[in-house]
Amino acid sequence: MLRSLVGSEMCIRDRCYEKAVSIYIQVKNFTSAGRLMNFVSTPKLQLGYAKAKESEGKLADAVVAYRKGKDMDSVVRLLLTDQLDSPTEAFEVVRHTENISGAKMAAEYCVKKRNYSGAIEFLLFAREPDQAFELATSYDAMEVFTKQLGDKGTTEQWLQIANYWEGQGDPGRAGSYYAKCGMHKQAVELYLRSGADPHIQAAIEVVGAARDEALTGELIDYLVGERDGIPKEPSHIFKLYMALGSYSQAATTALIIAQQEQGRGNYKLAHKVLFETQQALQQHSIRIPQDLSKALQLLHSYILVRILVRQGDHLSGARMLIRVAKHISKFPTHIVPILTSTVIECQRAGLKRSAYEFASMLMRPEYRAQIAENYKRKIEAIVRKRASTEEEEEQSTPCPHCSAPVEETMLDCGSCRQIIPFCIATGRHMVLEEWTKCMHCNFPALYSPFKKLLCAEPNCPMCGNHVDPTSLQFLKDPKEALKALLPSDGAEE
Repeated sequence: MLRSLVGSEMCIRDRCYEKAVSIYIQVKNFTSAGRLMNFVSTPKLQLGYAKAKESEGKLADAVVAYRKGKDMDSVVRLLLTDQLDSPTEAFEVVRHTENISGAKMAAEYCVKKRNYSGAIEFLLFAREPDQAFELATSYDAMEVFTKQLGDKGTTEQWLQIANYWEGQGDPGRAGSYYAKCGMHKQAVELYLRSGADPHIQAAIEVVGAARDEALTGELIDYLVGERDGIPKEPSHIFKLYMALGSYSQAATTALIIAQQEQGRGNYKLAHKVLFETQQALQQHSIRIPQDLSKALQLLHSYILVRILVRQGDHLSGARMLIRVAKHISKFPTHIVPILTSTVIECQRAGLKRSAYEFASMLMRPEYRAQIAENYKRKIEAIVRKRASTEEEEEQSTPCPHCSAPVEETMLDCGSCRQIIPFCIATGRHMVLEEWTKCMHCNFPALYSPFKKLLCAEPNCPMCGNHVDPTSLQFLKDPKEALKALLPSDGAEE
């Protein structure tokens, strides 16, 4: 031993640290070896030192050496001992290394501690899915199992999970796993048994993907109330038609939904339905049905009023209110308030003839009693005095189709009989020289007024997204954009 110690001292002098450590370990001089371990990179020596420290009961030192020796099984094993009891650190090692034997030790530890969620996680790491599933079913931890499984499950596993949730009386969850198995009929049946909106939407997605006539018929029967006598929200029918690629029926349904919401006074929601429908149709290169386009145009005109008046543009606000008031029957919930606003804004903008016309309408017996007291006398005075009803003719700009002059807020041309797209910032018809668009929704706008609006309120009035006014550009080929926006008499399939 003396000769070995002398040899080790000579190795240290010559900076042969690994040889010195080897000698110290042989003679069981672990204290001296420990001083040199930072100079050692050979895994074999680190492992020899680790085993020695473990035999001494100095497990923390052993863990450090096992790490350096890359024996992660031993690292996990020691961290899970009663002496160190560091499960969090051990679990992180397993997750980082995905070591199978380490995962098994972690799972055993978790079972012993009744941490069944942890046990399921590590059994899956250890490639023991059957044991993990058994624990999940035994200890009501299926959510943990499915979360850990992620998208890596097999058809057999998805089916096991579907059967479990069906047995637990959770048809929505069961349906989602039947869908993963490709068992469309069972999935749809369970989704509809649930009846929750997200599950109805999931059933629509399954039917859209399956393209099975019998399954489609079953879902339509459910949605129209054939099965239970309760018709479901029309929005579900719309989504089904979109999923099936039946764009004509989808557009018709969207229009019905929007008209219902508009009739209830939910103008923003009706606008949203029509806008999103038009966007969906355009994404599929389907021309927009004319009635859908006109309905959106009218609702957008109403929504623009506040924006224009807020900017002090009473003339444009009045023009939009006149457009709305001419179709007042489509706004049954707010007939009198809209007509009142039309009269007031027309008066402010100097449109006396229009102010008189709509004030006279308000004097009808069915409306007169509903006029707000603070406006009633003013409106009565407009009708009674009937001052000059002359008003300046509306300015005209060229039709983008044929260049004939067309009043700014007219959206069809009397010369070429073509429909003209409207500007989302003003409600006026588009002109080629000022053609720009929102970068998000691609709806057209007149460059100058759109930029002015965005400088004051930097959100697109159509889609609501933020638009930097400096990002606006004139379109290089507005004729092509015009052609793409021409509505159809009916949606294409």
